[in-house]
Amino acid sequence: MPSTAHTFPLHGPGLRGARRPRVAIVGRAGSGKHSIFRAAASTSTRHERLAGIGAAYEECLVEVGIDQISLVALPAIDGLHHLDADACVTLKYLLWGDRWPAIARHEPHLPASAFDAPDVLLVVLDATALEHDLELALELMQLARPMVFALNRMDEARARRRFINVRALSDKLGAPVLPTVAHMGIGLADLFTAVVRTAREARHAHALPPARSPSPHIEAQLQAIADIARQPEVAEAFAVPETLLTQQLAENDGYFAQELQAHFPGRYAAMLAARAIAGAALPRPLAEEIHADRHHRAAVMYEAVTRPGQAGAPPRWQVWADDIFLHPRWGFVGTLAVFALVLSFVFEVSALLDGLTVARLIAWAEPWQPTDLMGVLARAVLDGFIGLAGIVIPYMIPLVLLLVWLEESGIMHRVAFVVDQGFHRLGLHGGVALPFLMGLGCNVPALAATAAVTHGRDRTVASLLITFLPCSARSAIILAVGGKYLGGFGVFALFMLAPIVVSLVGKLLKRRYPETTPGMIQEIPAYAVPTLHALLSNTWERSRDIVTIVLPLLVAGSVVLALLSHYGADAWINLALTPVTVWWLGLPVALGVPILFGVLRKELSLLMVFQALGTQDLGSVLDTTQIATFLVFLTFYVPCVSTFAMMLKLLGRRDALYSVVLSIGVALAVAAVVRWPLALAKWAS
Repeated sequence: MPSTAHTFPLHGPGLRGARRPRVAIVGRAGSGKHSIFRAAASTSTRHERLAGIGAAYEECLVEVGIDQISLVALPAIDGLHHLDADACVTLKYLLWGDRWPAIARHEPHLPASAFDAPDVLLVVLDATALEHDLELALELMQLARPMVFALNRMDEARARRRFINVRALSDKLGAPVLPTVAHMGIGLADLFTAVVRTAREARHAHALPPARSPSPHIEAQLQAIADIARQPEVAEAFAVPETLLTQQLAENDGYFAQELQAHFPGRYAAMLAARAIAGAALPRPLAEEIHADRHHRAAVMYEAVTRPGQAGAPPRWQVWADDIFLHPRWGFVGTLAVFALVLSFVFEVSALLDGLTVARLIAWAEPWQPTDLMGVLARAVLDGFIGLAGIVIPYMIPLVLLLVWLEESGIMHRVAFVVDQGFHRLGLHGGVALPFLMGLGCNVPALAATAAVTHGRDRTVASLLITFLPCSARSAIILAVGGKYLGGFGVFALFMLAPIVVSLVGKLLKRRYPETTPGMIQEIPAYAVPTLHALLSNTWERSRDIVTIVLPLLVAGSVVLALLSHYGADAWINLALTPVTVWWLGLPVALGVPILFGVLRKELSLLMVFQALGTQDLGSVLDTTQIATFLVFLTFYVPCVSTFAMMLKLLGRRDALYSVVLSIGVALAVAAVVRWPLALAKWAS
């Protein structure tokens, strides 16, 4: 069955590299700017201060489909009138980037680093305070920049029984308006798709929202000031849209009026005279009249697009589900519930299936112990097929079916969004949550799933880290041996080692693979009931490689080890591994072969330990330090030949071999860290 090809519609040249647009997130404090940036941000962001003063901005690279954008989160701004020092710097960067015009070149704090003016403004509106934010929107339109509006906190607006007609609001603003719930990731994929579309259209001058003129009675009184703003030498010196300069000179005595006075004193005097004449002709001073008019226009727009009620609200069950899976505080409860469901399958359902199928196959084959060469080879091939069945039947098929169901239902996307920030610490994105969950069952399907959701550097790092997760086979050994000889606390400590090791190795890999991963938008799809066809086809798609790739290596490995055993090479293997087993790990020399056989299947290691030591009561021949050391080493060293086969396919020979060296090195290091404190404590007591 050929693999499915993914296609993307092309609406023009890709926005990448030199064509990558710069998108600035703008809005008031508390509107959700930071939540939107954090949800889209890459694993590495740039922090700089505007002109070396004021609040810092953040910037990162974000992938939106096949396009890219440079996303900038600017400091909060409440409006363009009565600007304080920080807001004034923000406005300068919105207008000019780092290329300040003549009137600003005398500033004591000039741009300290490259900062291109934004190509698109992503304006965040608070749906619970929309009337106030619409005033800011009307002011920002004076910047004459392409805009996209994020109508954020829609969940809270609905909870307050306030319905907002998004389409009507978009028509009135003359720019795309997308409803979002940023802290839950809802609507962000559509939002950034609209941003890219607007950036592409802006290249053809089709994406500028219409400049909103004040009411006719005010506009007539602004003509004299507008004449000053459009004079060639004034327009060139300020390099701002005429409408903005006119409104700033008419409404404020701040930055623009001060610069006009400093550079064009004659025009400044004429501007003051024009303001006085306009103020005399209006019911109130000109500045107050402009502000009142803007407030009135925002209120009229607000009333036109909102009404009380629950129209357009999602079903109540969906709201409850999103509160479980996406809430900033309670979302981890839903994530933990998903982990519990997966672990239940691994340790309960999979164990039951293993006992009903593979355990019976092993018991059926056990009496056949051939001594001739052909019989030994045949038994080795049979063991390879049994080993494959031991992966596929109890662990892979049920686990992959469960995880495909979680993905098709939309739950897994929500888990990925919640854990995204945690994975950022490892230099990865939350999209790898699914493969990591699968790794608790079996590393082989986990690596196959990694290929579907990552590429490049992310794929390499995620694949290397997945091999350190305790799969069901390793977990079974920890539970069986650790539970009997180390107690509940010992088992808990062994399992807690896994996230610690993954975190430490993740930091190591960030140095080996230092390139920054672009941000990605975590799509939050609607909930759905998966179809049987989708479940079966996706399960097969993610499982088929094990037949073509893993089976040959599993059989080949089984044959090689059977030949070594047949010709009596066990003693030589144990002798060769003495530096590891005896000197470093402090284990009996006879455990060399069981450790080596673990590369086929971890359960084989445990069975061969019993055979090598001549007893199933490990406590009679090993102390607790040796048992703990053995379990730790078995948990982290080379997972199995099946995993190595998948690594070989995904990463190539170089990184696959590096994974072997890394896992052996980490296993030896962690085992030593566990062994020596326990040994010293025992000696001290």
